[in-house]
Amino acid sequence: MAAKKILFLTGDFAEDYETMVPFQALQAVGHIVDAVCPNKKAGDRVKTAIHDFEGDQTYTEKPGHQFTLNASFDDTDPHQYDALAIAGGRAPEYLRLNPKVIDVVRQFAEAGKPIAAICHAAQLLAAADVIRGKRISAYPACAPEVKLAGGEYADIPVDAAITDANFVTAPAWPAHPEWLRQFLVLLGTRIEH
Repeated sequence: MAAKKILFLTGDFAEDYETMVPFQALQAVGHIVDAVCPNKKAGDRVKTAIHDFEGDQTYTEKPGHQFTLNASFDDTDPHQYDALAIAGGRAPEYLRLNPKVIDVVRQFAEAGKPIAAICHAAQLLAAADVIRGKRISAYPACAPEVKLAGGEYADIPVDAAITDANFVTAPAWPAHPEWLRQFLVLLGTRIEH
């Protein structure tokens, strides 16, 4: 298997686990992962947030880690990547306001390249208008945005994921094993035991 080159989009207050775990796991299986954030360059850091499910009406939020970016957003060319992964948390809320981010997401979608989005990353997919007619999972609070963007909200367990065409989506970090497994299938990654 040849290593795939993956563009990993994150930002300040992205969910900690949804940033750290996929970034490291995709590298662990041999892929090249460039973590970027608009207005930041390689070596800059983003602040993450830890979201937990503790019985409240929504998740709780605590300060996470400082995550160091290893590439510069302004230098990225979607044509040089095989896939896109998008962290959830609060970052997609403001990333969707950046026209270049929207353009990058659209380029991946139009090329039919694999896109893995988790939690609130559906806000970015909805803003880019790339999910019409697709079954998309997300954190439940994003269901209205998925529907307004013409997608079908997939109300699945918090530890599940769903693939529709080139999109792999999941509600939150408890779905990492299934979300990453399905993304690896789209990437053509073979892991032998």
